[in-house]
Amino acid sequence: VENGLSVKNGKIYLNEIEIPPTRIARVADVDRRTVNETINAIGANRELRLIFEGLRSAGHSLKEIAKHLELGVVEITPVDARMPGILANSAMILAKNGLSIRQAIVDDPELSPEPKLTLIVEKKVPGELIPEFLKVKGVAKVAVY
Repeated sequence: VENGLSVKNGKIYLNEIEIPPTRIARVADVDRRTVNETINAIGANRELRLIFEGLRSAGHSLKEIAKHLELGVVEITPVDARMPGILANSAMILAKNGLSIRQAIVDDPELSPEPKLTLIVEKKVPGELIPEFLKVKGVAKVAVY
């Protein structure tokens, strides 16, 4: 799920690119047969099959290259990722300070043990905004880089 790999007709795909089971096995450090059995199990279970047939990659993340593109990054760790308003209020802080969001990445709390909200911003974010982010209900930690 994390990588957006789908399973269709007994094959693994990253969007439209077929990925050989041996490659998956190598990266996951398991035997190729384990990957093939997993593919078969997904194909045999209607509910899993419907989920895995519809998966796609979430797309590119600018987080790792933001520095090279002279973009700013705000990484927010929530107290509880299910609490509403964290994204909206954080976006409002940036907007009030004339900063435009280029990308927002929100980790799913069901899939990530430590979900975060990552905002990629058009330019460096001033450190003076950290206290404002920390006032947002539900925010535990903030990193700006």
